[in-house]
Amino acid sequence: MKVLITGFDPFGGEKINPAWEAVKKLDDNIAGAKIIKKQIPTVFKKSIDILEKTIEDEKPDIAICVGQAGGRYNITVERVAINIDDARIEDNENNQPIDEPIYEDGENAYFSNLPIKAMVKEMRENNIPASVSNTAGTFVCNHIMYGLLYLINKKYSNIRGGFIHVPFIPEQVIEKKNAPSMALDDIAKGLHFAIKAAVENEEDIQMTEGKIC
Repeated sequence: MKVLITGFDPFGGEKINPAWEAVKKLDDNIAGAKIIKKQIPTVFKKSIDILEKTIEDEKPDIAICVGQAGGRYNITVERVAINIDDARIEDNENNQPIDEPIYEDGENAYFSNLPIKAMVKEMRENNIPASVSNTAGTFVCNHIMYGLLYLINKKYSNIRGGFIHVPFIPEQVIEKKNAPSMALDDIAKGLHFAIKAAVENEEDIQMTEGKIC
């Protein structure tokens, strides 16, 4: 089995992106699966193009994209991506789409086909704070998740895929009062166990992870 895991480059004025830094620290083999690591630019459209080329080249069984969610205190496995780009800030090539569909022929939303609750459970059982998230935002993180699931729906039905958000690391919050963070080693550990669960569980488990609001 082969798992493709991607991480974004720094954006929004940050000098580091914990997503890619954590991905780089992953073992090359997890639960018997070969791990393929790829950095993706925080750029609308180009990010999906590079992702698709990597899928074509590597032919993974599982694809997981990872991004930074500053302000979240735990690792969040995303449930759904929506067909909209609505950028509060510019991407790394000064694009700022507002209320634009990602794909005109795409569904309004696509759900991850990863065992997202099993992944959360595996991380928690290994002392990593984690939860299911029901919003990937409307920036390049949602964009790449939607692009991945669109490609799975249209072209690569044999692939399972989804997205994971990770918090800031401590060095990013020195000047950000009250902003939560997580140690980079713990983020990498969490990703390890999330991948392990994805490899070992073709079907998801039933576990309460709903949100009231």
